[in-house]
Amino acid sequence: MLKWYHELNSKERKTFYACFAGWATDALDTQLFSFLIPTLVAIWSITNAEAGWLGTSALISSAVGGWIAGIFCDRIGRVKVMKIAIVWFTVFTIASGFADSYEHLLIARILSGLGFGGEWAAGAVLMGEVIRPAYRGKAVGSVQSAYALGYGFAAILSSVLFATIEPSSAWRWMFWIGALPAVWVFWALRGVEEPEVFLNAKKAQHARGETVNPLVIFAPRYLKTTILCSLLALGVQGGAFSIVMWLPSFLKSNYHLTSVEVGYYVFVLTFGSFVGYITAAYLCDAIGRRLSFFVFTILNWIIIPVFLFVPEMGAVSLLLIFLLGFSLLGIYSALGPYFTELFPSLIRANGQAFSYNFGRAIGAFYPAIVGMLASADLLPLHSAMGVTAMSAYVFVLLAVAILPETNGRDLTATDGKVDATPVAPSGQPNEVNP
Repeated sequence: MLKWYHELNSKERKTFYACFAGWATDALDTQLFSFLIPTLVAIWSITNAEAGWLGTSALISSAVGGWIAGIFCDRIGRVKVMKIAIVWFTVFTIASGFADSYEHLLIARILSGLGFGGEWAAGAVLMGEVIRPAYRGKAVGSVQSAYALGYGFAAILSSVLFATIEPSSAWRWMFWIGALPAVWVFWALRGVEEPEVFLNAKKAQHARGETVNPLVIFAPRYLKTTILCSLLALGVQGGAFSIVMWLPSFLKSNYHLTSVEVGYYVFVLTFGSFVGYITAAYLCDAIGRRLSFFVFTILNWIIIPVFLFVPEMGAVSLLLIFLLGFSLLGIYSALGPYFTELFPSLIRANGQAFSYNFGRAIGAFYPAIVGMLASADLLPLHSAMGVTAMSAYVFVLLAVAILPETNGRDLTATDGKVDATPVAPSGQPNEVNP
């Protein structure tokens, strides 16, 4: 089962470890905030809608940071951008713990989001380009399982801190401790080299005297791919955000759990997501990217309403939250390899980052929509979560119905196809325009 892992060469393994650490840190930061929503609502007397915007604002800024990072990845390199993003993320995550008002935390979260959005963008394309085609789905999907470890650590950290420290201080320590793994990521990037397919594409570009306009991903040749990838990312992330961001609040209000008990339930969800990530990683290589998305979408449409509307039943509820984690988050595993295979090298990071982060930005409104529906008494919290989450997966089915299958694609097969204008009479370098 792990034969592919043992056959990875030294360069592939170094990249695997660094990206694994980076995505675990990203997940930790995203998930830890969901544990803080009930505490912040109580301490600062803010509404559910305002709490939702704290989460949404960070996701939107991470989308902006991710696209910016993608553009610079194609210009200066994947590894360099990942290092810059890590430092940025660390500084402003620590700053979040020092916030003394809703407004200050909002600003700190927005700035922190720019960093962890850039971290994913750089890591995803780096992994996709370094790992050989035969193992791309398994390797990138397995790295995606680092999100489960990040989620799990957030659950454990929340349970420990809120059990031992006053809530007014515990939420601050959540941010400060949550920033520490970024140091591990920076260390893991030592010796990681830029992918050969990227370096070769850059050499060919310089030999032709071309520069690439970041907006080329909206050129007629690539627009369809960019739009459909963006819709796919929107469906996957909008569905997950609607549930994950509000899950601790749901467990407290519907299951009447304490903060410590919530941590245990989320840990079970996290274990389910880990199994889901690994299963989907193997599945997308075995049956293809498109069919994998279809299978997980159907699972989500079954499991989400069952989990939200079945009353708390002890072991049954634990089983349901395990299955929820399996389907809700496992679907992410195919995104990285699929997007990497759909764009040529000179615009791969740009196209991949824009698509993923467009989905992240628009999907980030889903927690806010849940909060507004619940705050306005239009729907109870569990109904608002279910409606918004299940509607998102329509975009997944639409996208995979039109996009091609790319399983096992050689990345060099799409290179050299970026549109370019003729050489200017002045002898200035060509600019690749949309």
